Amino acid sequence: MTFSITAHDPQSKARTGTLTTDHGPIQTPIFMPVGTAGTVKAVHQRELETDINAEIILGNTYHLYLRPGLEVVGQAGGLHAFNGWRRPILTDSGGYQVYSLSNTRKIKEEGVTFKSHIDGSKHIFTPEGVMDIQRTIGADIMMAFDECTPYPCEYTYARQSMEMTHRWLDRCIDRFDTTEGHYGYRQTLFPIVQGSTYSDLRKQSAEVIASKEREGNAIGGLAVGEPAEEMYSTIELVNSILPIDKPRYLMGVGTPANILEAIALGVDMFDCVMPTRNARHGILFTTEGIINIKNEKWSRDFSPLDSGLGGYASTFYSKAYLRHLFKAEELLSGQIASLHNLTFYLWLVRQARAHIAAGDFLSWKNGIIARLMHRL
Repeated sequence: MTFSITAHDPQSKARTGTLTTDHGPIQTPIFMPVGTAGTVKAVHQRELETDINAEIILGNTYHLYLRPGLEVVGQAGGLHAFNGWRRPILTDSGGYQVYSLSNTRKIKEEGVTFKSHIDGSKHIFTPEGVMDIQRTIGADIMMAFDECTPYPCEYTYARQSMEMTHRWLDRCIDRFDTTEGHYGYRQTLFPIVQGSTYSDLRKQSAEVIASKEREGNAIGGLAVGEPAEEMYSTIELVNSILPIDKPRYLMGVGTPANILEAIALGVDMFDCVMPTRNARHGILFTTEGIINIKNEKWSRDFSPLDSGLGGYASTFYSKAYLRHLFKAEELLSGQIASLHNLTFYLWLVRQARAHIAAGDFLSWKNGIIARLMHRL
């Protein structure tokens, strides 16, 4: 994997770049739709490629390991062959899912034992095992195994967890560097900065991660309930330490405002379930603000979902029709809304790239956030 910076915003830390993988290039800043179980919920691969123009999607190690299982994914030839996605894929390590299973898991130095949410069966994730799982899944970008701490988090626990994450990282790197991919293309490994919202811990973790000199780096443990101001200050601190010439991936973030503010702080890659999860509940992100399409006010609004956005779903279907589908509990409602919201998120990062290249990103960002986050 290679990364080249193509433009800088003169008034912020925002930058554009090209990240090149064996499955194709990725223009940054980029938003990555989340395909937890090998699918971006309610969206066809053809729509992701041609309508949304997603340049990279995510798969989830924990979920794919449990179902359909590594034997099936491996026999298919990896996740690309299994789900038919021809562009790059990133897999997370399962660390966040393990974090969310707080009542059914035990964390030790060896790794994490947990019970499957599907059938209650017991499993263990170790740093080495998670590398092997991601080799079998075949993602272009693999994530190191880490512990995601909750918020709020006691300082002592945050420090101990961070130190263990660093020890796990060394084991991940050793396993990754002594194994090969299964499918004839190259993979890369991103370490993850942890340390909760404690600035001294985040500084220490960023320094450790930077010292590993991998091809890209991630910031984890945010968007777990902390105030936005703490998230932004943490990102600013970490990005002042992480190498400027390597991509920075902010995990699990977030709202349109979060993404634009983080781009201004020098982040290059984002993922979040928000566009598809909110879509399934009738919440639409548009170029004029946020819509709850289930509200009565849209029942006779025959205008497109978002005429300023472009894209098939956003310009073909009316607000009144989509509201009808939701009220009638038709499955098509979630499909249309998901397609629309993902179109919006990819439009947002494309707009950011254009304004960075034009040199006016900061003023554009400051002017558009209030409009995008306004409830219509």
